[in-house]
Order: sequence, then structure tokens, then C-alpha cells
Amino acid sequence: MKLPVAETRRTLGRHLLIWTLGAQLAAWMVMVAIGWSTSLRETRKFTDGHLVAVAQLWMGTAAWSERDASGDLPVPREDVHEYAQDVAVMVWDNGRLVTDSDKLAAGLDMAKLPEKGLVTLVVRDARGEPHDWRAYVETSRAPGGERRVAALLDLKKRYVLAEDIAEHLASPSLILLPLVALVLWWTIRRGLRPLDQLSDEVAALDAFAGQRLETQHRFREFASTVTAINTMVDTLQAQAGRERQFASDVAHELRTPLAVITLQARAAQADPSPERLARLEQEALRAGRILTQLLDLARAQRASHPGAGGQAAEAAQPTALGEVAARLLSAHAQLAHESRHEMSLSEEPGEVRVVVQPMLLELALRNLIENALRHTPPDTQVEVSVWRDAQGCGVSVSDDGQRAGPTAAPAQASSGLGLGLRLVERIAEQMGARLERDGGVAPMTTRFSLRWPA
Repeated sequence: MKLPVAETRRTLGRHLLIWTLGAQLAAWMVMVAIGWSTSLRETRKFTDGHLVAVAQLWMGTAAWSERDASGDLPVPREDVHEYAQDVAVMVWDNGRLVTDSDKLAAGLDMAKLPEKGLVTLVVRDARGEPHDWRAYVETSRAPGGERRVAALLDLKKRYVLAEDIAEHLASPSLILLPLVALVLWWTIRRGLRPLDQLSDEVAALDAFAGQRLETQHRFREFASTVTAINTMVDTLQAQAGRERQFASDVAHELRTPLAVITLQARAAQADPSPERLARLEQEALRAGRILTQLLDLARAQRASHPGAGGQAAEAAQPTALGEVAARLLSAHAQLAHESRHEMSLSEEPGEVRVVVQPMLLELALRNLIENALRHTPPDTQVEVSVWRDAQGCGVSVSDDGQRAGPTAAPAQASSGLGLGLRLVERIAEQMGARLERDGGVAPMTTRFSLRWPA
């Protein structure tokens, strides 16, 4: 079963908290890496300096020259202090080993031991396993002989010391992570409170009652959001106004033929004359045409909105205006013959194409042709023109029926022409075109055009 939307969506506060904690964790890991690198580098410097100090100290201690090599040495052990390093010392007087604190001489390759300086050596233990040691060698020559002192440190102990220092650096940050997370959660909750207040204002907004959001808010970042919401509200109000006007026009269009049908039906019951029956049929056909136009509008809306009515929206594609016009003129040839209208098609050289949904284009152009055929006198010329100019391209339906003035179409609402033009105007908006009306080119007196801007 599909979960409700509220249960499947994450909150913005949680989203911000996750990203903030992730960034903090990444920064902590970088700090640990830097701390480890720094501690290793500083430990290396510290231990090397320690080796140098020990070697120089032993170099100046002459009393140890007669001491047996197996004697105990006053070298600090790890149990004295956590940073005290166990340093092995070897002393040679005149080439003879006199001191070997950790019994390392047997596993040491003397050829790799320099006279002076720091070096990393491989020393084998009693079982023959190699180990890396860091050593500092100091050699002193005097008239009485030669002394060489080597101070050595197991590199494993250096790494242990580096890890200990890095752990001391990172531990406080790790302990503070939960506390910082709690503070961040509280801060984000407080920071999102103005957004929650704005959401409550939007939820309480009655767009169709003319309400708008206050443009003066405490936070400058909300200005664009408030402006966008108010723009949407204005659009909804304008659309609602057009819907109400359209509903009023539809009611007016249907009320007139239905009232006439009712009166003619009552009169025909008393006197079923051919004239009354013909009038009854005419008004019924007129009401049918109005319903057909409403069905056309519903089809246009389904074609423009994906998923409307359970159907997929028709895709816009390059469409030749001349082909659509020729097909519609052929389909209306019989109606033109019956109404004694002469129809023609004129096209400019070269094909004129627009990217539209073909069904919407056919609905709009068909309504313009039918309006010209039904609402102009007999023996009228009706011309469909496909054209292109510097401002754009389009298709026009012209006639010489002497429809006077730009307000003639709304005045003929009783004939159904006003509803048809409103339908065409709506379809034109959905196609990205504009419905225009002018007097046309002589001898034409009225022209309706669908224009696509360049």
C-alpha cells in the first residue's frame, strides 16, 4: 500500500541536520588525519632529538668506559612516564664494545653504522626476525683513543607514541560531537521557525478571495518567495475571473436556445406548423453546437495537461500550417456548398511550420472556419491564408461578410460566435500563439488570425 506523502518525505530540519553533521564529521576526520600527520612528524623530531641528547650524554660520561657491558643502565622506562622512551645504548671504546643495554650488537650490521648522524637500521632479534630501529651515532677521537656511542629506538614505539598523541588530540572533538549535534538540532529548529510561520500564512491564504501575502518580512531571503507566491495568487485570481466570465458566457449561450426550444415546443403542441418545427430544430442544433464547443474545450485541456482524464498529453511537434488548413477546407466543403460560401486557400512559397500539438491547431482553425461559414451571409467569400513575415508566422481566416467593428463578435453572442472565439483564444494561449482580429485585405472585411511570434 502506498504511504501518505507526509510519511514518505523528510523534513527540511532533518535534511539540514544530516548535511551539517556530515560536514562536521568530514571536518573531524580531516582534523584527525592532520593531527596524525602532525603527531607523527613531531614525534619523529622529538625522538630524534632524544636520541641525539642521549648519545651526547653518554659521549661525555667517561666513567662508563670501565663498566661491564651487561650492567644495568639508568635509562628511563615506559612505566615512569607515558612519553619516556626506552632508548638502547651501545658504546665502543677503541673498537671494543663496552656497553650494550638491550643486547642488540649481535643482530646489528656494523657496516651500516655511520660514524656520525641519524640512520634507520634493521636489527635482528634473538630469533632472527628483523626490526626497524632509529639510531643516532656519535664518534669522538682523542689522543687517548676513540669512543663511539649509538643511541637506538624501536620505530614501533615511535608509532605508538604518535598514535597516543593523535588520540589525545582527537578525543575531545569526538566527545563533543553529540553535544554539538544537539546544539545544531536546536539551532536549526529555531532558524526554521520563520519558514514555518510563512508556511502557516500560505496555508491560511484564500487566493480566490483576493488575499495576498505581506511583502514586508523580517528576513530579506523571503522576498523572492513571497513575490513568487503573490504572483501565483494573482495568476489564479485572473484565471478564476476568466473562468467565471466563461461560465457566464456559456450560461448565456445555453439559456437562449433552451428558452426558445421550450417556447417552440409548447407552441408546437398547440399548432405543430412547419415553421415552428423548423425553428425548434434550428435552436436544438444551435444548442448542440454550443455543447460541441464545450467538448472541444475539454479536449484541448486534456491534450495540454499530462495525465488529465487518465490520458497522456499529446506531444508538440513541427506541424505544417498549410496541410492542416487544406485538410479542414476539404472537410468543410459540403457545409460551404450548402450555405453558398466560396472557400479558398492561399499559401506563401515554402512550407510554414510551427511546433504545436496538432489536435489543438485543428480545433482552433476549425472553429474559425465554422464561425465564418455560419455567421456570414450566403454568397460570402471565405479565405484561409498561411503566411510568414518579420514578426512571425500564422494562419488567418478572412471573409467579406461585412461584420462591422471590432466588437461585433461579442455582440453576436446569441449566435454562438462569442463562445467560439473565447474557445479559440484559450486554445491559442495553450499553443503559444495569439488570436488577432482586423479588417483584412480588400475585398475582405473581417479577418481572424492565429499568430506565432518569431
